[in-house]
Amino acid sequence: MNLPPWSFSSIKAYEQCPRKFYHLKVIKDHEEPKTEAILYGSSFHEAAELYIRDGTPLPPQFNYAKSVLDNFNRMPGEKLCEYEMGLTEDLQPCGFKDPNVWWRGIADLIILDRDNAEAKVVDYKTGKSTKYADKGQLELMALAIFKHFPEIKKVKGGLLFVIANAFLKDNYHVDQQDVRWGKWIADRKRMAASYANDVWNARPSGLCRNHCVVLSCPHNGRN
Repeated sequence: MNLPPWSFSSIKAYEQCPRKFYHLKVIKDHEEPKTEAILYGSSFHEAAELYIRDGTPLPPQFNYAKSVLDNFNRMPGEKLCEYEMGLTEDLQPCGFKDPNVWWRGIADLIILDRDNAEAKVVDYKTGKSTKYADKGQLELMALAIFKHFPEIKKVKGGLLFVIANAFLKDNYHVDQQDVRWGKWIADRKRMAASYANDVWNARPSGLCRNHCVVLSCPHNGRN
C-alpha cells in the first residue's frame, strides 16, 4: 500500500481513530459532510488571505476581525499568505507537490522579518472555544520555516481564534528543532506501520456514536 505524504491534520486524524482514517483517507469510501462551520472557516481563510495579500476589503460578516488583521499588516516583514511548504524524508525543503515530498503544510500567514532573523506564523481558527486547541500545527509550521528559510532562527507562533477573541502563543527556536522533530517522526512511523501491515484498528471514544460517519464500525452504534 503506497504511503502518501503526511500533514498535521492527517496525523491527528490517524491518532483519533486509525479505522476511521482508513475509510476517509485511504480507501475513501466515506467522507465527512461539509458542515456550516467548515464552510464558514474556509470563507474566512480566503477573505483574510485576500485582505492581507491584496488589500481586498473584508466581506461585512468578517469585519469583526479587521483590527487584528490590520495589526498583522502593520508588523514589519514580508507577508506570505496560505503559504505551501514541503519537506523530504531527510527534512530538506521541497515543493508542496514534488515527487519526493514527505510532509506538507500550508501556513495561513507567515511574516518574515529577515533583518532580525525572526518569523511569525499565525493559524486562523473560527471555532467558538479554545478548549481543544492544539499547538502542534504551529510547531510543525515553525519547523518547516526553519528549513525553508534558514536565515530564520526564531519563530513566534499563534493560534488566532477570531470568534472566541483569543490568541494562543508559543515560541520556537532553531536550536530545538532536532528534539521537536523526534515526536513527529515517531508518530509518522506508527502511521507508516499501518500502511505497511494493512492494520487499522478502531479507537473507540465518546465521539463514535454521534459523530463518526463510518456506520459499518461496530463501535458506531447507529448501524
